[in-house]
Order: sequence, then structure tokens, then C-alpha cells
Amino acid sequence: MTKITTVLFDFDGVIANTEPQYDIYIDALGEKYNLGIENFALKVKGTTSPDILKKYFSHLPKEEVKTVERELGEFELQMDFPLVDGVMEFIEYLKNNNYKIGLVTSSQDFKMKRALDILNLSKTFDTEVTAARITKGKPNPACYLLAAEDLNVSPSECVVFEDSFHGIRAGKDAGMRVVGVSTTISENELQGKADFIISDFSDLKQVIEYIN
Repeated sequence: MTKITTVLFDFDGVIANTEPQYDIYIDALGEKYNLGIENFALKVKGTTSPDILKKYFSHLPKEEVKTVERELGEFELQMDFPLVDGVMEFIEYLKNNNYKIGLVTSSQDFKMKRALDILNLSKTFDTEVTAARITKGKPNPACYLLAAEDLNVSPSECVVFEDSFHGIRAGKDAGMRVVGVSTTISENELQGKADFIISDFSDLKQVIEYIN
């Protein structure tokens, strides 16, 4: 098996445990606009905001779509970014041991700039693939392939850490190994989809052994 040289992180639910905030907001948004979709937040996890607006809100008048977009942006500008247990220690280990690391997220640039500044991660990643660079969102593998291209590595050298079904599928379809982080979807539901499953990064030895 090819040696892992590169670790690619999703952000929400992997680095920051933001998904509970999104679940409340997105489900309420679905109810407000009478979308009639059960577990709406779960359905759109890992999807870019433009894709969500296009797929689920395009039936609304244009001005109303703009209102939804603005309100979502305002929500993301005031949200908190509690860290997933052990993730900073894992990132420190990777940096100290010369792994390449990348951030691959469906989030918008304005949110990520604020989040990385708050978490003191602004100059940490060797590449950042955010919504502005994603032409086809997860589960399409393009975002992960773009990160590998940025870092001049083959997909087989990469391991992806993801918490959503869309993200896991994107990583697998990119030809990468995928670790499922069960912060938002249960371990049982992730079985058979990810190559390896962790609840968080608190058992650092276990995570390090997997990538080595």
C-alpha cells in the first residue's frame, strides 16, 4: 500500500464541531420556506451554499433567494468554532513530521478566513480548497483531486478526514483513503462507507498508527 504523505481535512465536523449549530439553523430554514424535506440539514451536509440555493430554493423569487443567501452569510459570520477533541495536537504532529496538509471545505472564503483567524490556523495548511475554487461540490471528487494537484501528490498518497456522506464519497471517488469522523453521523451509519472510523482525535496514537 502506498505510503501516506498527505492529510486532507474537511472543516465543519472535523476540525470544528460546528454541525450542531448548522443543524438547528438549516432545519429551521427548511421549515421557514416550507421545503417539506425531513432532516434537511443532514441531506445538505458537505454541499456548498450556492448548490443548496440552486437545488432547493430556486423556485423562490430572486429577491427572496438573495435574502436566504444574506441571512445564511450573517449566520456564518456570528457562529462559534469549538474544536473537535485532539485535532490541534494531530495537526501539530503532522507539521512536525513533514506531512503535507490541506483543507478542503464547501464553506465560503469569508467564513473560513474568520474561522482560521479565530483558531490561529491561518498559515497552517499547505493548500486551501474552499467554495470559491469548487466548480462541482461534494460528492463530486473534484475538490479533493484539486487539493492533490496543488500539493503535487497522487491520490493514493492522501488520506481524507470527513464527517459527511457527501464528503466521504468525494474522497473515495478521488481514489483516496478516507477516515470517517463520527461527530455528526453515528459510527454505525459510517460503517462500510469510510475505511476507518474515529469519534474524534483524542486517541492520537490510534489515528497516527492508521496513517503510518
